[in-house]
Amino acid sequence: MITLDDEHPTPPFEQIRTQLADQIRAGTLAADQRLPSVRQLAADLRVATGTIARAYAALEAAGLISTSRGSGTRVRADQGLDDESRASARRFVHALQRRGVSLDDALSAVRAEWPRLP
Repeated sequence: MITLDDEHPTPPFEQIRTQLADQIRAGTLAADQRLPSVRQLAADLRVATGTIARAYAALEAAGLISTSRGSGTRVRADQGLDDESRASARRFVHALQRRGVSLDDALSAVRAEWPRLP
């Protein structure tokens, strides 16, 4: 739930961005969860669509959400990773796929190795 404080000096788009980011980081908004459309959230909060679009753009730039035509705006599953970590994960996945390793086996291997490393 997002609440706006009209008396607060922080602009509405920033209040929205901050609250959504906090909800994503806290897990209140789960990975791959679909967010309301710009128009819907604007109507719900009684703000201009540009306000929501600006908040969503900032969240997308921060890597917390992604927007695609047809599937809408969703919380990114990998929002806690920086670009270098995402690239490393992508290389790892490609290497395992080339070797025919299943997703379940790859996850098992990662879980087994994780506690062994410093």
